[in-house]
Amino acid sequence: MSVAYVDTSAIVALAFDEDGAAALADDLVCFSRLVSSNLLEAELRATCQREGRPVPGHLLARIGWILTDRPLTREMETALAAGNLRGADLWHIATALYVAPEPGTISFVTRDRRQAKVAAALGFRELAG
Repeated sequence: MSVAYVDTSAIVALAFDEDGAAALADDLVCFSRLVSSNLLEAELRATCQREGRPVPGHLLARIGWILTDRPLTREMETALAAGNLRGADLWHIATALYVAPEPGTISFVTRDRRQAKVAAALGFRELAG
């Protein structure tokens, strides 16, 4: 089973048909499971509202939501030791670490360069393509 943690930036790219979205969609089909923090839904809904676009329910339907049962302090400390992140980006990386304490077992999909750099430094697999 191939699993990918998807960040909001990847789903927004698909929803708004940004450059490279078609290739990203093709790449995501290769994963048997996509997971994310439910922060993604809030960020996506806020972006769609701001831009006057409908929420792409079909994109959200494929995501398995990760709901943590404890503070992610350890994961946040680990992520910040690998590099600087904004709050929402930190939450996504920490949630991915919660899902995969051994980051090399899953991919981390983002369009954010700083976040991708930290994810790579932590050992998450990068999206091929």
